[in-house]
Amino acid sequence: MENDKGQLVELYVPRKCSATNRIIKADDHASVQINIAKVDADGRAIPGEYITYALSGSVRARGESDDSLNRLAQNDGLLKNVWSYSPEVTTIDYHDMLTINRIILAPGILSIIITSHLFYTSLICSNKLSSIYQAKSNEVDLKYNNIQRRKFVFEFENHLKLSSNTFDNNVHRLKSDNDFIPNYQKENATLLMLVRNQELEGALDSMRSLEDRFNRKYHYDWVFLNDVPFTEEFIEATTFMASGITKYGLIPSAHWNCPTWINQTEYEINLAKMEHDGVLYGGSKSYRNMCRFNSGFFFRQSILGEYDYYFRVEPHVNYFCDFPYDPFKIMRQKHLKYGFVIGIYEYENTIETLWDAIEEYIELDQHLSPSEQHIDMSSNAYKFITDKTKIGAYKPIIDSHSDYNLCHFWSNFEIGDLNFFRSDKYLKFFNHLDQKGGFYYERWGDAPIHSIAVSLLLNKDEIIHFDEIAYAHAPFNTCPISDSGLLYQRCRCQNPNDNIAITPHSCLMRWWKNGSGKYFMKEDNYMEE
Repeated sequence: MENDKGQLVELYVPRKCSATNRIIKADDHASVQINIAKVDADGRAIPGEYITYALSGSVRARGESDDSLNRLAQNDGLLKNVWSYSPEVTTIDYHDMLTINRIILAPGILSIIITSHLFYTSLICSNKLSSIYQAKSNEVDLKYNNIQRRKFVFEFENHLKLSSNTFDNNVHRLKSDNDFIPNYQKENATLLMLVRNQELEGALDSMRSLEDRFNRKYHYDWVFLNDVPFTEEFIEATTFMASGITKYGLIPSAHWNCPTWINQTEYEINLAKMEHDGVLYGGSKSYRNMCRFNSGFFFRQSILGEYDYYFRVEPHVNYFCDFPYDPFKIMRQKHLKYGFVIGIYEYENTIETLWDAIEEYIELDQHLSPSEQHIDMSSNAYKFITDKTKIGAYKPIIDSHSDYNLCHFWSNFEIGDLNFFRSDKYLKFFNHLDQKGGFYYERWGDAPIHSIAVSLLLNKDEIIHFDEIAYAHAPFNTCPISDSGLLYQRCRCQNPNDNIAITPHSCLMRWWKNGSGKYFMKEDNYMEE
């Protein structure tokens, strides 16, 4: 079409291809709705002031002249229930495109909206079409590259993974049968949930999601922990929901309640102040008990004594994709100690003195003999929790007042080695922090405690980001980015644009830089850091 400046612009009509991917050519039948909007003296659309026409007939061959407005005016198929005018729309639904050539844009007309009757998608045609076309070209090019890369990878018998620790086509793990075979030898592991009786509905929702996406094939045990006895209703409902054996543990009061050595007067004063200041869970005593328990006591429960690995599950969470592997098997085979899916920044007002205690612990460890030291700065992930440099376009979104950058693994999803948490080095680390009283005088969370511990005490190669596992816990979610992952894992991701992993609020980019690394495979299995 020609705009009011006499520039020639092409119009495209969304139209879905047939099952045979037939290319739409001249003389194909098209049926479209065209809305012509009127504008005021400033060139802005007048709400409700537009004329709607129906155009139905053969597609004109490219280059043929057509007095389109006259042709439209002669059409008697005037449509009702017209679409609302939206001047801000700049995107196109992905369909193959059908060209209608040389529709004249008369003076005083701001834009033309073309809508497919069959699929009710719309496109605003204006002077911005060139930028829209460029974006569309980039989208098609990216889709083509993804298809070619997928085809390239599938041709390898060993299902080569092109990249590690990133969102890409991890097709070596996406075979239809995954790693499951009849008589599969399970790992010595359990699914673990700390839950209250009144959270039964949320627990069942989480169980149903994880069973459907993972455990229905493997039948791992479920262990439930509570500081009060579970009700018969809870036990019955969760037993029927689980595909594996269910076990129920009562937490000893000494492992759950506030210790007697905490100064209750100081505790109550700080509790009231944090609640007044609006600190998240600042006034909650039970939340503090939970954080301390998850930091230093969950692994001491006798009901977990027989297991080597745990998968932490919370009520009201969701898993969007089929698991492409058994994560417990990955943990054992690769000698991993800790796995996560989301990394974000902590609220500094909950841990104001935590880093002081951490620095004190590091200094104490450095004064020990080499055989007694537990921290190896040459191989651990200390830089992950202290790096504040700009990465690409992003600096940390929160400017902390200590060397700690506030990055932590979101521990409501974690897969861990119980023997690491039972080890002397972790117990020594936890006991040093616990005696500071920060779980109660402040509101230290188990997420930064676990994250700092594994970053200091483990080799960074013993920590894994499970990028293929899709997970949601309000208010965040994460989902695979690759086309192949979404397809082969049968993903049903909610709000994929809200994927926390690829936003400035995520610490994942700092893990890629300072954690176990990010490398790409090249020819002849050559790896470059």
